Amino acid sequence: MANRRLLVKRLKAVRNIRKITRTMELIATSRFKKAMDRAAEAAEYTRKISEIVGDLGRANLKFSHPLLEKRAEEKKSILLVLTSNRGLCGGYNASVLRQTVAHIRGLKEKGIEYSIEVSGKRGTKFMNFQKISFAESYTHFEDQPKFEEVEVLAGRYVQDYIAGRIDRLDVAYTQFVSSSKQFAVVESLLPIASLGGAAGSKNEAEVDYEFLPSAEEILAEIVPAAFRAKLFKCFLDAAVSEQIARMVAMKGATENADEMAGSLKQQYNRARQAGITSELAEIIGGAAALE
Repeated sequence: MANRRLLVKRLKAVRNIRKITRTMELIATSRFKKAMDRAAEAAEYTRKISEIVGDLGRANLKFSHPLLEKRAEEKKSILLVLTSNRGLCGGYNASVLRQTVAHIRGLKEKGIEYSIEVSGKRGTKFMNFQKISFAESYTHFEDQPKFEEVEVLAGRYVQDYIAGRIDRLDVAYTQFVSSSKQFAVVESLLPIASLGGAAGSKNEAEVDYEFLPSAEEILAEIVPAAFRAKLFKCFLDAAVSEQIARMVAMKGATENADEMAGSLKQQYNRARQAGITSELAEIIGGAAALE
């Protein structure tokens, strides 16, 4: 029969772990609600500005913007990988890194030179473990990424693309669809022709615009703004998806701890009952021997 003292120690340890996982679940739930509100607001803004860019792309304009122009041949690519700084979030990081490895394999097959930039300590550790070289590592993006921080990255990517130093920008992250649906993707953000995809489904062959002060100035302002908004949305989607994954993982851990505690409690009760029965048997046996 199991040692009752050992069972008590194990039961106490499981209950302490249960307190921790339950607390982490509540924290993740709180952070998830805040992150989801930010992601929903950014999604609406990105959708609207993408529609405008799509309309401008289909308008009868005699000029374009460099960020809208696809290279005739892609030679240099940047892959930005968005992972978390902390663990205990289920398969969140694993799914993103799986997509990343598959995408890198595809770039190698096409003969495209690529540079990897990683956001998050988990992604950095994975790259080091797999001996995959990367150019930059960012650890300052937490569960509430700031637009000013993302804008610094976006500005550099815009300058590199316009200058011809890169021909493509891809982002590997977890896309947020709803609280019950998130999936890892590798999405191409540069060139930005894909931003107007939804608007491109309209039946109008052309969209007639009147520009003030000039079409060139408006296009030069709105196209980079659309890219910055899209990149920021990727970070927000990754943040809210991370909190959902952690919330689900901690809920599962809490339920497992409850189940384990119940099992240990049963074992302890059986051991205690067996001990009492054994003691009673010894007392009865001793009394019978004295008669």
